[in-house]
This record gives sequence, C-alpha cells and structure tokens, in this order.
Amino acid sequence: MALPLIRKLENYVHLADIEKRSLMQADFQIREVDARVDIIREHQEVEGATLVLEGFACRYKLLPDGRRQMLGYMLPGDMCDPRIFLLDRMDHSIATISRAKIAVWPRKSVLGLTSLYPRITRAFWWCALVDEGIAREWLVSLGQRTALERLAHLICELHHRLKAVDLVSGNGFDFPVTQAELGDTLGLSAVHVNRTLQDMRRERLVRLAGRRLTVLNHEALSTIAMFNPDYLRLNAKMRSARPAAVRQETAE
Repeated sequence: MALPLIRKLENYVHLADIEKRSLMQADFQIREVDARVDIIREHQEVEGATLVLEGFACRYKLLPDGRRQMLGYMLPGDMCDPRIFLLDRMDHSIATISRAKIAVWPRKSVLGLTSLYPRITRAFWWCALVDEGIAREWLVSLGQRTALERLAHLICELHHRLKAVDLVSGNGFDFPVTQAELGDTLGLSAVHVNRTLQDMRRERLVRLAGRRLTVLNHEALSTIAMFNPDYLRLNAKMRSARPAAVRQETAE
C-alpha cells in the first residue's frame, strides 16, 4: 500500500530493496474517506503522519467568518505534512477533495523506520523542502500573477507532480477540483475561475471534460505561467550520493 509513497520518495533518493520492503510492510492504518470530508481539523491532536494513497486532498485555513484559503494540494504519495509526527497539534485542517484512500502512519512506526534508514529520513526532508517551495510559488501567485497565470501555473505544477508518480496518461490526469475550490486556492471568485477556464479552452491550452483535465499545449501553458519546475526538485535523485547508496545496498 506504500507504493505511491515509494514512487514519490524515489524522485529524491535511491532506495535499496530493504528500504522499499520496510515501507511496504510499515504499520499503516488504511481507510476510505468520502469527498470533501475533514481528515484532520485545526487544533486536533495528531498521533502520526497521514499519507494519501488515492485521490486528492488539501490543506486549508478557515477564517471565523467562513472564508477559506487552500494552502496546498496533497496527491497520491504525499504525506499531509512530513514533519507532523513531531508535533502535537495541527495548525491547519486537512480535507479530501475527491473520494480518497488514506493511511495513518503511527508516530512510533515512523520514528522507528527513520532511525533505521537515514536515506528514508533524507527523502522526507526533501518532501518538506518541496512543500516549502510549493508554498512560496503559491504565495507568488496570489501576490503577483494574473488570474490566467495563476491557473496556468497550478495546472503545470499538478501535471509535473502527478507525472512523477505515474498518474498522467496522454497528457491528461484526474482533476476533481471544483471551480469554487479553485477560487479558494487562487484567490479568485468562482465566476472569474470559470471565465479563465473558458479563455484556456478557447486558446486550446487545456481540455476539461468531467473530472479529467488534458494539457493540449504544454509549452504555451508553461510560457503563460512563467513556469519553472525546479522548485519541485524532481531531478534531486540525480544529485544524490549514488556511490554511498550502492555501498549501503551491497552491505545489506
């Protein structure tokens, strides 16, 4: 059940077979969750790390008057916060966007595995750094990008992240996010989101049919968004200490 997590971690480090087996055999508590249900609420005590196995989830903050700001999307293979197992309480909420399969990884199991396998720990640090990079890009979008640039940048980001875990086919991917949710993500009204999507369709940049989005012109979309995927660190594995990894595998 840890296969999406392994696919993601291997973007950052070379995992030995024993490390993969240990992740596959970890003490996950798996459950199915309906769409648009809170998994963890702000101020809730946390007993472990939450991992998305299937579907989309999001982190968000809710203002006292009911307004909501989406802070990040969690896709298959993502831990809702790779550092949360060190904290006692959540400072934001986590909810599903689509029907999802999630796994709760008890704190004791996480700490035990990371103490045994430093490369897994290093991969989790990579995940944390990527999350911070994504947060910075989202902040730039809210502060500086136009509506078209914001949406184009988000689509490019999701395309790259889903492709990294083998969930893109024919330049298309599942996209269960509603226009209202896109508005809460991008700081736009649902009407403005709809108008921006129509502009993208008219320019044949994307096709949105039901819950599936297909990128028709990735180069043009990336140009509009001024998208540079470096912050996703998807080539980090190539900079890993390969000789050290090989020596450890040989020793095992």
